[in-house]
Amino acid sequence: MGRKVTAADIQVEIAKGAFRPHTALSNMALSYFQSDKNYFARTIFPMCPVSLSADNYYIFSKEDLLRDSWKRKPAYGKVEPAVLGENGQTYACQVDQMIVGIDQIRQTDLIRRQGPSIRDPRQQRTRMIATQANIHQDVLFAKNFFKAGVWENEFAGVDSVSVTGKQFIKFTNGNSDPISFIEERATEMEELTGRRPNRMALGVNVYNALKKHPAILERVKYSGSTANPAMVNANVLSQLFEMERLSVQRSIMNNAALGEEAKMQYIGDPNAFLLAYATDSPAVDEPSAGYIFTWDMLGNGNVLPIRQYEGEQGTHSEFIEGLMATDMKKTGDDLAMFFKDAV
Repeated sequence: MGRKVTAADIQVEIAKGAFRPHTALSNMALSYFQSDKNYFARTIFPMCPVSLSADNYYIFSKEDLLRDSWKRKPAYGKVEPAVLGENGQTYACQVDQMIVGIDQIRQTDLIRRQGPSIRDPRQQRTRMIATQANIHQDVLFAKNFFKAGVWENEFAGVDSVSVTGKQFIKFTNGNSDPISFIEERATEMEELTGRRPNRMALGVNVYNALKKHPAILERVKYSGSTANPAMVNANVLSQLFEMERLSVQRSIMNNAALGEEAKMQYIGDPNAFLLAYATDSPAVDEPSAGYIFTWDMLGNGNVLPIRQYEGEQGTHSEFIEGLMATDMKKTGDDLAMFFKDAV
């Protein structure tokens, strides 16, 4: 009768490679979650929490507020009262939902294999929902703010020094001067609204072109040293263009339907950029080019509730659900400028 095989014997055989148990690494797996730094929807316009899915907000007349209504008081009389016009606009938050399932029978096998930490399916699915919520918000931002046809002040880049109307020289053309061009547009906005743009959103190709543009390199070439050579990054560009915030639209998505060949692409137009004035938070005495209205549809203050529930009896399944209700709305058309085909 042979000797009884012990756990120590099995461990020795595993170490030799003679026996390979059906397991998975516990410290490594491949998951293409994007860095939170890539997402841009919340970097430009403020989020405005609302208690109702739809309601009104006031817009006070720019023309009346910026008029000089002071007049010389007549003897024994009085001046006419100044007028402050107002009108109402509406927002409407629509509810979006994402559901992902868990096969409890299949999961039993995965757990017993002693796989990676994400073998907890609820943890993995919750992160998947949160990640795709960021993608969805960036998609909505690009659709509502970062594309041609949205803003009245829209400019088109051309690869020529002969520009007319709302054209400008592409930044990939050596004859362009991005710093002077953006300064001129900022001055135009300030003269028309009293607000200078303080936000700048760059498509990836525009950002790459600006980093190596001769006019910009000339401004920074003496700011470095041998140990720390001068470099152009988002922070440098923000200072050169006098912006409080400058973001690069780096997030990507698979734009193919389930079952189709993958179609990976940047969510924001990589060849465009946006200038805008916006507040850091909701305000009643400041204008903003846009707002992101967010409604807590379950009434608990959470704008992205994620819940778990069991599947139908006999299916041995459960589901993780995410909900989100937003309205990304243009609120000040004269406080933004969109530039397409910049490179």
